[in-house]
Amino acid sequence: MSTTRSRKPTPTIVLTEVGMAAALSWVLGMIRLFKMPQGGSISLEMVPILYMAFSRGVYPGLLSGLIAGVLDLVTATSEIVHPMQAILDYILASTALGLAPWFSFGRGWWRNLTGAIGGTLVGLMCHVLSGHIFFGQYAPAGTPAWLYSLTYNATYYLPKMIITIVVVVILMQKGVLRPENGGRGNGNRSQG
Repeated sequence: MSTTRSRKPTPTIVLTEVGMAAALSWVLGMIRLFKMPQGGSISLEMVPILYMAFSRGVYPGLLSGLIAGVLDLVTATSEIVHPMQAILDYILASTALGLAPWFSFGRGWWRNLTGAIGGTLVGLMCHVLSGHIFFGQYAPAGTPAWLYSLTYNATYYLPKMIITIVVVVILMQKGVLRPENGGRGNGNRSQG
């Protein structure tokens, strides 16, 4: 980061970082370790959004996630069956990661761990809701649509979540995620 302890980052710097995080998220989303047949994959796309959320606060994190979600949506190769499904699976699931600081508690790596778990679980809920509403017809006979959606999405999202959280915690331990403002500015629950 280009800021020092004595200087607050300018809005231009924060917006530049937001754009870079969104673009990096999109690029990392193209590098897939595993891809599910009906959509969803394991990648590191959540890391830059969580970085923005922890380093600059909730609003820059939300904006990074929103932009990354829009980029992912306009370049999507998966089936889009309804506008609300696209909003849930792409826009809201990605944007929700920016909420990570609201779910965090404790200090140091524990703060990043709890926040990352909270933010990624909200993203998972968006995917599960979308699957329940729009892809429930793929559920095997006798299986509730919500259970099918939860199972399907958990098979790729939980490994993705674990890998992302490990990377975020490692980056934090290495000093990469030790922001000057503690990620407490710009809309977080508690200040300072």
